[in-house]
Amino acid sequence: MEMKKRLTLELRNKKPGEVKELVLDNCRSDDGKIVGLSSDFENLEFLSMININLLSVSNLPKLNKLRKLELSDNRISGGLEVLAERTPNLTHLNLSGNKIKDINTLEPLKKLPNLHSLDLFNCEVTMLINYRESVFKLLPQLTYLDGFDADDQEAPDSDPEADGDGLEDEYENGEGEEEDDDEDEDDLDEEVIDDEEDEDDDLEGEEEEDGVDDEEEDEEEDGEDDEEDEADDDLPRGEKRKRNLEDEGEEDPEDEEDDEDD
Repeated sequence: MEMKKRLTLELRNKKPGEVKELVLDNCRSDDGKIVGLSSDFENLEFLSMININLLSVSNLPKLNKLRKLELSDNRISGGLEVLAERTPNLTHLNLSGNKIKDINTLEPLKKLPNLHSLDLFNCEVTMLINYRESVFKLLPQLTYLDGFDADDQEAPDSDPEADGDGLEDEYENGEGEEEDDDEDEDDLDEEVIDDEEDEDDDLEGEEEEDGVDDEEEDEEEDGEDDEEDEADDDLPRGEKRKRNLEDEGEEDPEDEEDDEDD
């Protein structure tokens, strides 16, 4: 994609003056030069132009508020005096993977008083003897060169995502969510257990009621039988025997004799 078209897409109907960060990585520069970028981007603080086949920064506009400039993986070999003229407040500069061969090529950067981080990874200049000592001597304002200070102490990463702080927070939140889920599951399990216990209690209560009803019915039947037996006991002996025979479907022998006499 051409650089001008990429700029249009990145703006997304915003005015240049409203943009603070601009990423143009992997697009195509015009004959190795910057095109489409103007001083209208007056509030730009971060500009990234990685791998755009850039040969020179001569077309870089005046960007007074620019703090961080990413120019890695291009073919820049010199002309760094433009940076001192047009980005006076630059604090971070990444020139890794460019064609910088000599320490003297970096001399224009002396005019950037706020520059405290410079990256030159994969540049030929890094192969020189006493490379680090020479650069720190040339650029005394530098705090970090290729990610380390003069005492070989690593630079702290100011990007929370790069630090992994954001990931740790997310992970911790994830754990908290998992714990909450576990607690919810425990609560559900307890509710299920309580429901099952309530059902068991209800069933036991119904069984007990059924048992009471059955016992009452049995007692009522036994009571009726007892009443009948008591009533029979009150009858004369003959009447009682006659009644029993009638219940059994037999006739009283006395009645048979009476019939024979007749």
